[in-house]
Amino acid sequence: QVQVVESGGGLVQSGGSLRLSCVASGRIVSFNHMGWYRQVTGKERELVAAILSNGFTHYHDSVKGRFTISRNNAKKTVYLQMNSLKPEDTAVYYCNTRPEPVWPWGQGTQVTVSS
Repeated sequence: QVQVVESGGGLVQSGGSLRLSCVASGRIVSFNHMGWYRQVTGKERELVAAILSNGFTHYHDSVKGRFTISRNNAKKTVYLQMNSLKPEDTAVYYCNTRPEPVWPWGQGTQVTVSS
């Protein structure tokens, strides 16, 4: 079984920054394409950023130019640097595999951006 632990969320003012971390452990068969997802209560979870095993990245249009995803394969860790945060970025953030999230979901980390 794979365990995923997200951290780094919090309350920040509009325009502020946060850096999220996601550490995977357990029976990891492969640590290839990874993504950060977010979910607002009552809405579907959406992918906001992804990083492939070769380092190629892509982003949801709403976060392009503001968020940066990176990874440390040796530490089985994925990061999400979030700058110029907006109130609409408020959500619980999760990480999982891409293109399909096949690992059990972690508890996520809450990001709240005040206006």
